[in-house]
This record gives sequence, C-alpha cells and structure tokens, in this order.
Amino acid sequence: MTDVPADQFTEREALRFHAEGRPGKIEIVASKPLTTQRDLALAYSPGVAWPVKAIAEDPSTAYDYTAKGNLVAVISNGTAILGLGNLGALASKPVMEGKAVLFKRFADVDSIDIELKTEDVDRIIDAVELMEPSFGGINLEDIKAPECFIIEQTLRERMNIPVFHDDQHGTAIITAAGLINACLLTGRRLSDIKVVVNGAGAAAIACTELVKAMGVRHDNVIMCDRTGVIYQGRDDVNQWQSAHAAATEARTLTEALHGADVFLGLSAAGALKPEMVKDMAPAPIIFAMANPEPEIRPELAKAARPDAIIATGRSDYPNQVNNVIGFPFIFRGALDVRATGINDAMKIAAANAIAELARDRVPDEVAAAYGVQHSFGPEYIIPAPFDPRLMEVVSAAVAKAAMDSGVATRPILDMAAYRTSLRARLNPTTAVLSLAYEGARARPKRVIFAEGEEEVVLRAAIAFRDGGYGTPVLVGRDDVHDRLKALGVADPESFEVHNSRISPLVPAMVDFLYARLQRRGFLRRECERMVNQDRNIFGALLLQLGEGDAMITGVTRAYAQSMREIKRVIDPAPGRTPFGIHVLVGQTHTVFIADTTVNERPTGEELADIAEATAQVARRMGHEPRVAFLSYSTFGNPEGKWLDNIREAVSALDKRQPGFEYEGEMAPDVALNAKQLANYPFARLSEPANVLIMPGLQSANISAKLLRELGGDQMIGPMLIGMEKNVQIAPMTATASDLVTLAVLAAGGMAR
Repeated sequence: MTDVPADQFTEREALRFHAEGRPGKIEIVASKPLTTQRDLALAYSPGVAWPVKAIAEDPSTAYDYTAKGNLVAVISNGTAILGLGNLGALASKPVMEGKAVLFKRFADVDSIDIELKTEDVDRIIDAVELMEPSFGGINLEDIKAPECFIIEQTLRERMNIPVFHDDQHGTAIITAAGLINACLLTGRRLSDIKVVVNGAGAAAIACTELVKAMGVRHDNVIMCDRTGVIYQGRDDVNQWQSAHAAATEARTLTEALHGADVFLGLSAAGALKPEMVKDMAPAPIIFAMANPEPEIRPELAKAARPDAIIATGRSDYPNQVNNVIGFPFIFRGALDVRATGINDAMKIAAANAIAELARDRVPDEVAAAYGVQHSFGPEYIIPAPFDPRLMEVVSAAVAKAAMDSGVATRPILDMAAYRTSLRARLNPTTAVLSLAYEGARARPKRVIFAEGEEEVVLRAAIAFRDGGYGTPVLVGRDDVHDRLKALGVADPESFEVHNSRISPLVPAMVDFLYARLQRRGFLRRECERMVNQDRNIFGALLLQLGEGDAMITGVTRAYAQSMREIKRVIDPAPGRTPFGIHVLVGQTHTVFIADTTVNERPTGEELADIAEATAQVARRMGHEPRVAFLSYSTFGNPEGKWLDNIREAVSALDKRQPGFEYEGEMAPDVALNAKQLANYPFARLSEPANVLIMPGLQSANISAKLLRELGGDQMIGPMLIGMEKNVQIAPMTATASDLVTLAVLAAGGMAR
C-alpha cells in the first residue's frame, strides 16, 4: 500500500528527488574506520583470515563477524510494479531502492535491492537460493501471481532464512490487525463473521488465508474475481484460488455481499457500489484497498451506511492499510532471533500486536499529527505509520512468536532488555518529523514565502502546496507566475502572490510600521519605502496583518540582516529571549545546539532561558533533554575569564529547578563522550548530553556551520525560537527540501 497519493507531488519533483546529488536513494557506508593502512589491513588482507577460518569452522559465527544478520535482499523481477504492472526488472529498481530505504528508516535493517531479469520461475528460485550465504532474510516484492506463490513456497522449503513476500503477507497482516479491532468495536467474533473478498491475486489470497488461520470459518468466506464468485466447481481458476472456492449459490459480488459483515477489497477502483454497501449487515466493515483509487471512497460508503467502519490504502483517509506498519518490524524481530523462516504464528503475533497498539492510548505526537481521531475508535483501528512504538511492540511480538514456535536459533533471554534496545535503535526525531508532515497535511496552514522570486523558494512553495501541507503565500513582483510556469506548474495563476507595488494592503502596512518606528528615528516616507522595497518587511507585515500563519525567508541575505528587518515589524514573545537552534539528526541520535544565530554574548539568565526553551523543543521531538553548557573549560580546568556567564546560567537553573538534567561548564568531549564523562562522577548528567548550550554566538555559529558542511548527519535549521509570530530564517545555502521542512515545522508549531 502506498503512503502518499501520487497527486500530492508532481512528476518533475519526483524525478528531481531521485536524480539530484548522488543518483538513486541508497549507498554503502563502511561501519568500521578505514583511515589508516592498519585499518585496511584489518578490514581486508591479512585481517580477514581469522573471521574466514572461524566461519568455516562454525557457520553460525557469520552472524558475529559479518553484516549477514542485519542484511535483507529486496528482490523483484518487475512483473507487478505497484499499480503499474509488468514494466520489467530495471524499471522496478526505484521501487526496490525505496523498499530498502524503508527497511533502514523504520527498523534499522540494512538491505540491498536485487532486480532479476527473468520471468522464468525456476531461474528466479535458483538465483535467490544461491544467495542464501549473503543475507539474513529475503523480501520478495512486485512479482505477479501466480508465479509469486510458487517462488515463495519453494524458497521457504529450500532456504534456512526468512523468506517473505510483502505484497501478500504485509497487506494481510495489517488488514488482519484492522479487522480484529473493527470486530471488537462492532461486537463481532472472528468465528462468526461473513467475509467477502473482492480480488483473487496474491494479496487477496494471503489476506484470506491469514484471516482463516486466525479463526474466520472457511464456509463464511466468499472470494470473487473480475468474473464473479469463485464457487466450488468453477473450472477457470488456478489452484491457489480454487483452494478458497465457496459452496454458495451466489454468483456475483452483489449477491455475495447480501448480509455480509466484511468487505475486503483488493481489486479495482469503483468495484464496490453504494447500493451494495446498503445491502451489507449492520455496522459493515469495509476495507477498500485498491490503490491509488479505492473500491469505494469512504465518503460514499458513509453516505450509504453511516455506521460503516472503513479502511483504505490511502494516507489522506483514516485507517490506512500501509505495509510499512508491518514488514520492517517483522524482519527486525525475525533477524534478531535468527529465525529460519516467517511462519503463521509470527504473522498472527504481528497482527495482534499492531491491533493492541491501536487500542493503547495514542501518544501526544501521533494525536497531534492526525488531529481528528485521538484514540481507538472507528476512525482509528490501525496505528499511524509513524507511531514510534511500532518498532518495540511488533518486533518483540514477532521475536517471541518465533521462539515459541521453534524457528528461532538464537532465543532472546531477556525480553525487557531487548525491548529497551529496540527503543534505542532508532532516533525518535525521525518519527516526530514525519508526524509533523502528517500534522501539516491534517491541518494545512498559510505560510508566507517572502522571497517568492527565487527559484529555490518557488520550488519549495510548489512542493509545500503539492504535498498538501498548506497554502504558500508568495511575495514577489509581476513575473512570479511566469517563473512558476517555467518550473512546470500547469496552473500558475492559482498561486497567491502579493506584490508590494500594487497590494491594497500597503496603506495599512505603512500605518502599522510607522506607528512602531516613528519614535525610533524613522520618517513616514522611510516606512513607505521599506514596505514597497523590502521583501522581509513586506512579508512580516503580511504576517502581522493575519495574511498567513508563518513566514519563511533567508535565502537572499545574511541571517543577521534578515533578523534586523523582521524585528522592525515583529517583537519577541513576551518574556522570551529569541534565539536559534540547529538540530543535528543521525540514524540513532539527535543533538540540539543553541544559540547559533542571535545573541552574541548572552548573560547567565539568557543562557538559562535558552536552555529551558531548547529543552522544550527537544521534548517536542521525542527526547528527554540532557543539557550541557559548553566551554573550553571543564569544571574550572583551565581557569579563564569567560566562564562567569556559564556558571551564572547553571546557578539560575539551580534556583528554577526546571525538571531536566543540566551541567556545566564542560568541554564538548566531556559532554558527548560517556568515557570522558565518567571521569567526573559528580556530574549531574546520567548520559551524554543531547542539548548543547553554547557560550556565545561566535563559537555557536562556527560550530553549526562546520557541522553542516563537514558532518555526516542531517542538519535542520536554524529554527528561530521566541518570536511573537512564527518566523523562520533559513540559511542562504538552504535547498527547497530544507525550506519545506522549516515551513512545516513553523506551520505545525514545532518551532516556536
């Protein structure tokens, strides 16, 4: 199931995303240092001789000395690519790379995409089987039915590692989880429900097999294909379809749905009509999972039956059946116990864990993102794809089921410790950022792009609108619409553009600005000139007059200059010290650095204010803050004359008792290195710091820019905190993607 409908971005944007920088979406990164000749000798010859001999003597040690235990092959021949059909192995590569990215992003599973140029079942089986020494698991993808059944079944019999066809079982597991909860809400038991499955391909058959394995009675399931009901005695179906032939007089989907409790749609757009829904049992359960257009739109189904519970494969409706909720964590659990396969017990455990998670209280960040339904109910029977708890809950359930069913070769002895390790394996910031995007789509806002004549800004505005995150309000001259057209926008006139030369808002803006600045030495004509000629002044005034919810600027001039112009229009929030935060985001860690943009030499009280506000941002991004006030000195060694403000900040927090860990003054290596920190047993940090408060703007700004240019992690920001209105000043080097992220964070209130 797709996560984002294709109409929420353009072909041009998608192609640029895949082509810019290093083509594609994956690369190989060494996990060991390879700097010196000694490093290379250990990594290759002669150092590899010892692990080679160890593995030859005991093959299981391959999991200890190589990446095998965390490596999955994503394999396709391109015969059933998403909803595009048989376009060949090479055309499937972007999809398989994407699958590899999802494995890494959601479950820290490394994967390699392999595209096989053949439709010969035996050749595919032989090729995959021969790769068993290389991988800890096999994920089959986008292989058409019925060949996919033969390939998977044969490989499962021949190979001693997990083999999983996600198109079948991933969809089935998420569907089963939603069905469990829908039945719970409507007072049904699985053993009693009448199910109609529309579609007879790989996913439909897998869904049917799994719900039967979970308790749905065989004689209560009717499967239909495009011809009609698959009934006993029908001779134009294959062996996998005939296994689900029903003893029924019904011959059409309409007849089959009479009085049915559940519709499982894995077929085609529009296959389910409102009149069919009306003929179903009370409180019908409808899974319309055709993509990108479901068998019936939820609003049509609700109009026919307001008591219906509805799920689709789309992210713009509640209850999305999204495979990413399942497959990364199923493999995570299977790999961690070195399972020899993925069996029904593991699939059922995953479905039950996903269902239980949806019934738990929804975390605040998930509720904020999805807005409408904050707790378990008809609009929330399946967890949100970016629920950070999925990693722990589903992986642990699968691992336990593998152990209980006898397919685990390395059982986990301490499940509590294992669950803790799962929580630590991924950076919660990545989930929160994803949720911020979902939240923006749930509650779109108006964001002012003050430099609307710049190409990078226009590309960001296009992506912001096409992504459904809100309405871009562009500041620019007469040719903005022409520039949008040149970038491939089919309807450039639909973009809202404010031109200071002709805007009817100018008189009110001048009055507002002159009232603010007349006692600061500015004449009215100077205010008129600033309104007419300065994009930052004009954009900030649009924000003040309520024409937008947030504002983005910064790509055409230095940060300090943009800040000066904005402060002529917008004040700091009452009692707040404005400052900037750079956020360094890695696979497993996030570090917040402040103040990197505004205050040249903050006082002790200002540093304490900055620490408290940055800690709040860290918590909004899913982290428990541990604050270090950085210095060249660690607890007075060496002594110096620039330590007073840091010590005053620590004393100020001692008095405030802010509710988070903090310590200082300390050097960066002490703050960030657990071994160094251990040399100071009196220090109040229980672990290395994740919030770094810099002593002054010079060191802060230099550090942030060095990390942006030289570091391997993603850098977000700077985020401007503490202004009365939500304004963000991007760096001049910002890409369109950077600008969209800042706009989404600003509109969603994450940066405030």
